[in-house]
Amino acid sequence: MLLVRASSQFADATAGVVYIHSSPAALCPHVEWALSSALSAPAKLRWTTQPADGHLRASCDWLGPVGSAARIAQSLRTWPVLRFEVTEDPSEGVDGERYSFVPALGLWHGSTGANGDVMLGEMRLRALLQASTELSSHGSYDLSAEIDRALGTPWDEDLEDYRHGPESGAEVHWLRRDVG
Repeated sequence: MLLVRASSQFADATAGVVYIHSSPAALCPHVEWALSSALSAPAKLRWTTQPADGHLRASCDWLGPVGSAARIAQSLRTWPVLRFEVTEDPSEGVDGERYSFVPALGLWHGSTGANGDVMLGEMRLRALLQASTELSSHGSYDLSAEIDRALGTPWDEDLEDYRHGPESGAEVHWLRRDVG
């Protein structure tokens, strides 16, 4: 006889970080509202100048239910001029996630391991290999480029200049939504 415990095998809560890499000043209050709405917690960000383009940037840590990163990313992608990333830490029974948004590329999503590496699942790799086999004779498929895209490389390349810069006076802000 197999006995199943009544408790959940998955974590209820997790943490992550929201990086608003670039936002026009006029959107900053709307970004804070979207974050507050996504996590049901007040978001008052400290905005600083983004050296890469002269717009503003901010970041904050958050605590909330598993899956919150998806809700945050969905609410932020409403404004196609933003550049942002949202991470969700791995937790018991659940992989981590990273969402990146770049205006010219749109939204990218990847699963992440405990060390932060993007993980490609077996079925995704098999689909890439199958497409390579089927389309390579037509010369229209570059397996290396498709793997880079699946890993989020074009998004990382675009965001690299935005990730750097002086962080003088940067504060850590915790957004928290109680779970349970």
